[in-house]
Amino acid sequence: MTKAEIINKIVLETGISKKDVAGTIEAFMEEIRQSMSVRKENVYLRGFGTFTVKHRAQKTARNISKNTTLVIDAHDFPAFKPAKSFIAKMK
Repeated sequence: MTKAEIINKIVLETGISKKDVAGTIEAFMEEIRQSMSVRKENVYLRGFGTFTVKHRAQKTARNISKNTTLVIDAHDFPAFKPAKSFIAKMK
């Protein structure tokens, strides 16, 4: 399901204009992005799941074809863990 399909489904179910729904969805996604990337905060959506910021330490990797080593810098990355109730509905 795409974002456009989600927007259309919400429009049909609620009767709210497509422009308002699209703006709300965009604002919601942008707030999650800002919370995780700028403020490094986790986002908890009860009954749905948790968006967390995980940290990977610096490590050394190898390029086998060139027989060289390179350093991969430490970095943060987003992760999602579904809620137990969400997992139960999927089973």
